[in-house]
Amino acid sequence: MRKIFYILFLALIFSGCGIYSFTGGQFSGAKTFSVGFFKSQTPLASPVYSQKLTESLKDIMLSQSPLKLAEQDGELQFEGAVTGYSTAPTAIQSGTETASLSRLTISVKVKYNNTIDPSLSFDKVFTKFSDYDSDRDLFTIEEELWQQINDQLTVEIYNASVGNW
Repeated sequence: MRKIFYILFLALIFSGCGIYSFTGGQFSGAKTFSVGFFKSQTPLASPVYSQKLTESLKDIMLSQSPLKLAEQDGELQFEGAVTGYSTAPTAIQSGTETASLSRLTISVKVKYNNTIDPSLSFDKVFTKFSDYDSDRDLFTIEEELWQQINDQLTVEIYNASVGNW
């Protein structure tokens, strides 16, 4: 009797509707995804940044989902553009008119197309930032800031698309 109970219990645990995974993603039964190149539509963003963002999104999808990368026309499709790239002072020092911290802010417009369940598709803008000491030269730490911002952006894009949060 106990054996039957355990077998039924295990069958119930490992069965499911096939839409959700152990990573918490909602993949709508999709097996593939594609990521188009995120072009820069702002003069301050480097084309190198666009490439790094595109690759970061591919990396998170490959590492956090069971989906396979398709060069184009995946069942889940991501495309977009870098629409904002700016720096600004954030912490003004008392007694002086200089900033102790500056902030790099990046905005990305993402079009997500779920070909299996179009009701889950969206067109959204995601914005993230990273602060840095104003006495440091932006160009010497820019790639480090890109990595921090891309980590935040890709997690938010993942959660909005397949994370279903």
